[in-house]
Amino acid sequence: MSPLATALPTYAWEPTTDFLATKYKLPRESIVRFDVNTSPLPPDLRDVLAGTFDPTLSEYPPSDYAALVAAAAEAYGVAQDELLPTAGADEALDLSARAFLREGSVAVVASPTYALYRIVSEQRGANVVAVPRLGPEAAFRLDIPALAAAARTADLVWLCEPNNPTGAYEPPERIRELLSALAANAAADGRVAPAVVVDEAYWEFVGQSALALRAEYPRLVVIRTLSKAHALAGARVGFAVAQPETLAPILAFRAPASVSTVSAALATASFRRPELAAANVARIVEQRSRLLRELAGLGWSPYPSESNFILIRFSSPAAAESAAEALLRVGLVPRSFGSDHAFADCLRLTVRSAQENDRLIEAARGILA
Repeated sequence: MSPLATALPTYAWEPTTDFLATKYKLPRESIVRFDVNTSPLPPDLRDVLAGTFDPTLSEYPPSDYAALVAAAAEAYGVAQDELLPTAGADEALDLSARAFLREGSVAVVASPTYALYRIVSEQRGANVVAVPRLGPEAAFRLDIPALAAAARTADLVWLCEPNNPTGAYEPPERIRELLSALAANAAADGRVAPAVVVDEAYWEFVGQSALALRAEYPRLVVIRTLSKAHALAGARVGFAVAQPETLAPILAFRAPASVSTVSAALATASFRRPELAAANVARIVEQRSRLLRELAGLGWSPYPSESNFILIRFSSPAAAESAAEALLRVGLVPRSFGSDHAFADCLRLTVRSAQENDRLIEAARGILA
C-alpha cells in the first residue's frame, strides 16, 4: 500500500454483531443495535424478492434505472433529470465531494455532524473548516452568520437536516437564510457561490425539506436515502437531487451500475407503496416520544429529537462510558463518542421496536439503581 493510501482518512465502522456477541459472551440473537440508526423491522416486500427481475440477475441493471427514477421522481415531486440513483446516501456524498472539491479546496461543515463529510472532503485534499453549532440552550441550531463567513472562500458546504448526531432540525426558512447569505457574499466577492449539499437522510421524520430551494439556489444538492424511513438500509439505495446542470459533475464520477437490480426493484416497490414507509415513521415517532419520556423520567437527560434516534447527555465522559459498558453487557449497543469529541459525555440511541425499547428502559433503570 502506498504512503498516500495509508494517510487517507477512513470511516470507522461499528463492531459487528458477531464480534460483540463473542466479546460479551451473549447469544447473537440477544444483541440489539441501538447504534446504527436503522429501523427495527424491514418492509414486507417478500413478493418482490420472490418474483422475477427484468433484466435477469445474469445481466447488468439498466443504465438509466428508468423504473426507479420514475418512482422516485413521483415520490419526491421532482423532474426525472434531477435525480441520480446511488448506492445509498454515502455514495452520493462521496460523489459530491469528487465533483466539487479539489486539492486545496475549502469545505465547510456545521459541527458536530456526520463524520463522513469531513472524511470524503479530506480524501479529495480539501481543507475542512468546522463551524460550531450553537449550544444546547439554542437546540444546536446552525450559526448562520459564522457559516456564511467561513464559506466565503469555500467550494462546498455540508449540512445535515435533521442533524446526526444531535437530532436537531433547521426548517427551510433557516436554510434559505443561509443560502441567501452565501449568494450575496459570492456576488460581492465576484466568485461562484459554493455548492451546498443538504443530507436529508432523516427528512421523512419531520416532513419538511430544503428541496424546493434549488430553484432559488441552483448549486443546491439534496441527498436522500431509503435506509431510514423506508427501512432498506441493507439494500443501499440513495439519490442526489439537484438541477440537471448541478447534477452533471456528480454524475460524471458515478461508477456504472452501482445500484444492484435487486436493490432497485426493492426501492421502486417501496416508493410505489408509500403506506409502508409512512407506517414505519409513525411507529418510530410514537416510540421516540415514549423513550424520551421514560428515560427522562428515570433521570437521564435526553435532548429533543426530530429523527429516529435520541442523544443523551451524562454528567461526564466517564459516566457516559460506564453507561455504555453496562448496556453492552446486556446486549444493547449504544453509539458512544471518542474522548476528543464534543459529545464525549453523550450516548446516541436509535429508536427501535416497543419490545426492544422495553429492554433499554429496564437496563437504564438498572444502571441508575
